[in-house]
Amino acid sequence: MHDIGKIILNDQILNKPGLLTESEWFEVRRHVETGYRILESVKEFSQLAAYVLAHHERWDGLGYPKGLKREEIPLEARIIAVADSYDAIVSGRPYRKALSKEAAIEEILKNSGTQFDPMIAKVFIEKVL
Repeated sequence: MHDIGKIILNDQILNKPGLLTESEWFEVRRHVETGYRILESVKEFSQLAAYVLAHHERWDGLGYPKGLKREEIPLEARIIAVADSYDAIVSGRPYRKALSKEAAIEEILKNSGTQFDPMIAKVFIEKVL
């Protein structure tokens, strides 16, 4: 559900093997707002809309779309951020091969306190993985 807004993206952007241009990144970043609007319009899913909107916010405030930081970011969105990043790391992408669980853990730990809520990162690694 968190990436439902990617429905607006052209497959050429989603499957691009190289770096995205600035305009392509702009399009990718719009997926959270599109996902928010889609879920907000469906009564059964409207409660999830705010979490989808905020799942690319960062603990340090450098995320998007609003630049929220720390506890301004809904708890559920902070959880989605860690889980989504883990999935992205251990899954193959057009621009890189899948990495190991250990590499994913290392990346999450490295970004704990900047990209990720440190408590969520700790619990995810200790209790989920």
